[in-house]
Amino acid sequence: MTVPEETVLVLRALGLGDLLTVVPALRALRRRLPSHEIVLAAPERLTGPALATGLVDRLLPASAAGREVPAELPWTGPPPDLAVDLHGNGPPSHLLLQRLRPGRLLAYAHPDTPDIEGPAWREDEHERDRWCRLLSWYGIDADPTDVRIPVPATPSPAPGAVVVHPGADAGARCWPPERFAAVARELAARGHQVVVTAGAGEEATGRYVAAEAGLPADAVLGGVVDVPFDRLTALVAHARCVIVGDTGLAHLATALGTPSVVLFGPVAPRLWGPPADARHRVLWHPDADDAARPGDAHGREPDERLLRITPGEVLAAVADLPQPHLPQAAGATPG
Repeated sequence: MTVPEETVLVLRALGLGDLLTVVPALRALRRRLPSHEIVLAAPERLTGPALATGLVDRLLPASAAGREVPAELPWTGPPPDLAVDLHGNGPPSHLLLQRLRPGRLLAYAHPDTPDIEGPAWREDEHERDRWCRLLSWYGIDADPTDVRIPVPATPSPAPGAVVVHPGADAGARCWPPERFAAVARELAARGHQVVVTAGAGEEATGRYVAAEAGLPADAVLGGVVDVPFDRLTALVAHARCVIVGDTGLAHLATALGTPSVVLFGPVAPRLWGPPADARHRVLWHPDADDAARPGDAHGREPDERLLRITPGEVLAAVADLPQPHLPQAAGATPG
């Protein structure tokens, strides 16, 4: 095997949605440094998704509780030629990468790491824009709208289905399952095939939604473990639409160009929502004086703004979506 002469280490030890929001930044790095090996430091469960983007050569397992910075990185061999901090803004991630002695470190400026000369952090900025702005400051052109990932060769388990995903990694972003069930029941009554997806540990929620909607047991995909990423991606790529909260599957629909209805609560869609596109509808009911982050995105209870969304609104948004574009040939990036 030919060993790349130079290596880029990218730190983004977070979840699926976090990975997909930095696809534009990863693509910019790949375009600027085509002969480099790009290594992504991220949780091991994201190996499939990271490689599926076509922008990462290998994954370096790295994780921590919540959204914390990993205590260490299992890096071996010579120091990376370039390290890029796409994890956050602060000394923990900066120092973690600096300990590897990279040839160069790209990161946001912070007063507690004054040796790093980077751009100023902006709290009120969309996640895609944030990381593209970082690279652009260092002279690497990055387009935050360049979000697409390839469609896999795997056949969809339910072509043309409406995909309902009731789970999220925090209760604050979980719309009540009985409301998902009401939406699924009505869509099935209107003649749609409805599939309920569940991440690892979400089996009970997925099965509750399916049962209350009158769907067969095999309408639930996942739950005990995650749906294999190639199968999940094929399902979403060939779906009629996706109905989901502010979580990873929403970003997957964006990355594949699949119509979606995304429900927001504690965080404004202008910080984490899909690009402005007729294929995507966002539902959010903030108070008139709400800031961009009016609630706790990691709280245990559903956010009050999320609870203001009704099943009728979701059904109306689904009816208003355009027909999905047919995915291109397997392995191609959808247009």
